[in-house]
Amino acid sequence: MGKMIASLAENRGHQIVAKIDIGDTDIDFNDMDVAIDFSTPDAAFDNISGCINHSVPVISGTTGWLEEYEKVVQLCEDKDGAFIYASNYSLGVNVFFELNEYLAKMMKSLDQYSVAMEEIHHTQKLDAPSGTAITLAEGIIKNTSHIAWKMEGSNTEGIPISSKRIGTVPGTHTIDYSSNVDSIEIKHTAHNREGFALGAIIAAEWIIGKTGVFKMKDVLGL
Repeated sequence: MGKMIASLAENRGHQIVAKIDIGDTDIDFNDMDVAIDFSTPDAAFDNISGCINHSVPVISGTTGWLEEYEKVVQLCEDKDGAFIYASNYSLGVNVFFELNEYLAKMMKSLDQYSVAMEEIHHTQKLDAPSGTAITLAEGIIKNTSHIAWKMEGSNTEGIPISSKRIGTVPGTHTIDYSSNVDSIEIKHTAHNREGFALGAIIAAEWIIGKTGVFKMKDVLGL
């Protein structure tokens, strides 16, 4: 993702002034207008907080670190910083998030339908379920009587999420409402990873000059 973001950013006329890797401590923040963080769960908080502490807006697409999300929100407030986190920066996925919530509202009173989710990603993806799947589940929970999600096969209550890791699949997410008589399904399929990188760059372009904590729906006006 880092290489793809750098390539697309340069094609859009931007200059890459720093590439930060594991173990880098001597970082010059002075020439940075914005930082894009696609790292690892154990590095994300330090990366993000370091930028905010140096007045650099941050776009983060790293998943698996959200137990520290509120700390970043507080840091942004304290430092008048700017921050966007999204589990998925694809423009199409963010439209899909809105579609998911709209469908959930319509299905709320139809108790004969059960909802389940499936996400498929490449074998190198570290977290399961995907951050995108969790965001989709939270969108359903927000708009229905469901109160939790669970991994498929778990004995706990919640919306079941099936996670599969296959080959080089960029990302496929399916939401299925099924009853005894029919099924309703919505699905997003990424054909490659370029859409994730482009969305992050668009978010980075948008956040310049702003302060606060935002979402991709703010960037896209959804």
